[in-house]
Amino acid sequence: MSDDREPATGSGRLITGLTWAVLLLGLWLWGLGVTGTPHGTGDPATGDLFAVTPVDPARLPRPATPLGDAVPQRVDIPQLGVRAPVVSRGLDAQGAVDPPPLDQPGVVGWYGAGTAPGAKGAALLVGHVDTATRPAVFYKLSTLKPGETVRVVRSDGTVAEFTIDDVRVLPRAGFDADQAYGPHRPGRAELRLITCGGSFDRASHSYTANVVVSAYLTGTTR
Repeated sequence: MSDDREPATGSGRLITGLTWAVLLLGLWLWGLGVTGTPHGTGDPATGDLFAVTPVDPARLPRPATPLGDAVPQRVDIPQLGVRAPVVSRGLDAQGAVDPPPLDQPGVVGWYGAGTAPGAKGAALLVGHVDTATRPAVFYKLSTLKPGETVRVVRSDGTVAEFTIDDVRVLPRAGFDADQAYGPHRPGRAELRLITCGGSFDRASHSYTANVVVSAYLTGTTR
């Protein structure tokens, strides 16, 4: 994850590419509920299924210089009143990011084998939208707007401040995992907040879309 890593060899690039492809597919499956995670039976407040929030880049702050690697400890979303602990998660047997257990609905999972929040690249944070009985940590994720702030407290004592620049609710039809989860601009430190969205399909026991909030690093405090 470090920015000063040695250049990848041909085989290393192939392995990295395959790992990234498997991860993106797994994220998609997780967001659709295909991985067996039981979701609630109500329709979550995840907004318009096809909503894409436009933004004028000139109105947003300039990106900050990426930080080094550090483990995320907490994510704060002031507009939603979210102050959630972050735990490192890997992939499950089906290649999907393993979210926090459903008995921890207020916890956010970070894909620990990927980019650290604040470092160059796109860091991935996943959280449940609800459980069988109540809303979870990312229940109102789709109500966020460009220009709003997400803060990640890191193990090195820094607080990485991200500015949201894109909010999308992406249906499974025509889903582009690389566009949703991959870096949007080379050289930036970016963040993705991901949960289930759309409507709940009782027949397949899954949601019809993913909510993907994209943000980029614009400041650092201690």
